[in-house]
Amino acid sequence: MFSKRTLVSETGEVKNHNQKYPYRLNFYNIPPIEEITTEEFEVFALDRLQVLKAIESASLRSKTELQVADHIRDISNQYLPLHSTEGAKNYPLEEERRKDHISHFILRLAYCRTEELRKWFIKQECALFRIRFIEENKEERQAFLNNERLYWNDLTQNEKESMKNELSQANPHIKFNDETFFIVNFEQVPDLVARRAVYIKAGKAYVPISEQVTLVVVEFRKRLSAALDLASRAFPSIDDERILPLLNNINQQYLGKAYVFNNDTIVDKVTADNVDQMVGHFPLCMMHMHRKLRELHHLKHYARMQYSLFLKGIGLTVEEALIFWRKSFSSITDEKFQKEYAYNIRHNYGMEGKRQDYLPLNCNSIIMHKQPGPGEQHGCPFKHFSEDNLKVFLTQTGVKKDEHLKAILDIVKGKHYQVACTKYFEITKCLEDSISRGDGERHLMETITHPNSYFKQSVTLSKINNSQNSK
Repeated sequence: MFSKRTLVSETGEVKNHNQKYPYRLNFYNIPPIEEITTEEFEVFALDRLQVLKAIESASLRSKTELQVADHIRDISNQYLPLHSTEGAKNYPLEEERRKDHISHFILRLAYCRTEELRKWFIKQECALFRIRFIEENKEERQAFLNNERLYWNDLTQNEKESMKNELSQANPHIKFNDETFFIVNFEQVPDLVARRAVYIKAGKAYVPISEQVTLVVVEFRKRLSAALDLASRAFPSIDDERILPLLNNINQQYLGKAYVFNNDTIVDKVTADNVDQMVGHFPLCMMHMHRKLRELHHLKHYARMQYSLFLKGIGLTVEEALIFWRKSFSSITDEKFQKEYAYNIRHNYGMEGKRQDYLPLNCNSIIMHKQPGPGEQHGCPFKHFSEDNLKVFLTQTGVKKDEHLKAILDIVKGKHYQVACTKYFEITKCLEDSISRGDGERHLMETITHPNSYFKQSVTLSKINNSQNSK
């Protein structure tokens, strides 16, 4: 139950936390004081993290602000829906806003622990707030700002006219006569100054109302930064063993969709003889192992396990797998193959040992697995290859332009390996802006989190393109 205590915000405004959330927008000034279950705690945190990770991924892939906003709207509708007050009749607004409120504070706790985590959290939360502010209708935005007592001095009409040339040159895209300008210290709007999007005179920046979101995000960032500093000092006192493991490890959580293996594969039939024809749909990790298998006629244990489970996931049966691996290991005798390798292949399919039906490895498992040693081919090329080797491999597999190569390598340097893989997919599949899901709409790709998902998306895209070309 909610407590009925009354709280005072930083602005001095008295607020009763027992009232419903009045606005979609939230500065998160007041922490939640209700009880939630441990299950809610985890679900809320991971759902919000899905949205923040999607923002990071889209930004790293150099998408436009409009593309990012459209993508985040799709992701938010899945994990963290938050509708405007005008949708009160159609959506459970209080439930949505409660989840948004609580999930923010959970992640605030989780990401307060180090300077690096705090910077990451502030960056993504500011981006999310910016998207929501821009999407909100004018009346709701103004009501929220009034509630937070955020006001800026306006230029008078005479002052505005006296600076018409300077203001118009700094903001050529606006309708000057209809625009209101705020006067702020130029230090408050470093982003606008860097973009030369404001007129500056005597230490003051003249901000058009169309850029008001920048001023609001600056205030949001300032408050969140201060709150994270406070949380970091309080964090050591948390001793609840029910939530500490999640708080300490949430930034390393695997957020990809679980891969469910079934017999309804996306391709008609996968056999030992046609695997080579499908390599063009493989992610780099699997393509690398396939190439090395063809070159060396052998793979060591971890590569065999990683590649075998992937092939299982795309529809290669155990019978065909035995044929595939026997033909591939062409330099050894049948007796040696049966004695040293056949058992492990059947084991991967749940036909030996504990008879566990193993699933294909996701990207996180592959990335976090042991570093490949000499002669080993498993792992993730984006993480485990040297920069020079990765450059060569990317060039060999379809990345022809220097700017594309640099974009991928820059993402790799930031240790965003799955984002780099997604960027590689977009470049090599000629998806500069968006991807079709066969519904007549264009969507920004979600970050690839599983080799088998990469394969599925590649095959699906090929089928859509072939269908469109045949019309």
